[in-house]
Amino acid sequence: MKSIIVEDGSVEEAVQSALKNLEAKREQVEVDILEEGSRGFLGFIGGKQAKVKVTLKETPEQLIKNFIDEVIGVMELNVDYNVFLANEYWCVEFQGEDVRFLIGRRGKTLNALQMLTNLAVNRKLADRIRIIIDAESYRKRREETLRRLARKTAERVCRTKADVTLEPMTPQERRIIHLELQDSDRVVTLSRGEEPYRKVVIRYNLKGA
Repeated sequence: MKSIIVEDGSVEEAVQSALKNLEAKREQVEVDILEEGSRGFLGFIGGKQAKVKVTLKETPEQLIKNFIDEVIGVMELNVDYNVFLANEYWCVEFQGEDVRFLIGRRGKTLNALQMLTNLAVNRKLADRIRIIIDAESYRKRREETLRRLARKTAERVCRTKADVTLEPMTPQERRIIHLELQDSDRVVTLSRGEEPYRKVVIRYNLKGA
């Protein structure tokens, strides 16, 4: 975090000087008053300047980048990434020759990285944010696969009249299954278990029979 120490006639003047130097707004910084300062006799004799330490708050984007850079460094991966805000989600998009190692089998490594990034970043923020991590549009391809899986499994449930429990999925993946089958009058879906092993159950709808 970038910090500067500024002295001026008053605390407020010192803060304003620091904000100008940092090119920041008041809500973007933390202020520590090191010395209150005093005007002295007759307003100027023996006066003492105020001293403040002004620190730029870490933004969600910077916190995400700090954590991702640390992970990439430890894994020694040859990848690049972009961080951007879209529809109230902070998104990280990876590209590069080593992205396959980030994705892992059925996206398990990518999901683990997403979970860890959310935990690490939100621990340092007052207001919770949601982070989605993708690699060369893997999640879009995964979504199409999950939609097909939902329809195929629903057909199986209708034939056998028996529940089918899918593999553990992330909240985003479970939501895809639920949405794909929400208009069906032949099956219903529910989630069962505890994170990170929570699963979707597809059940035959006796009321729709």
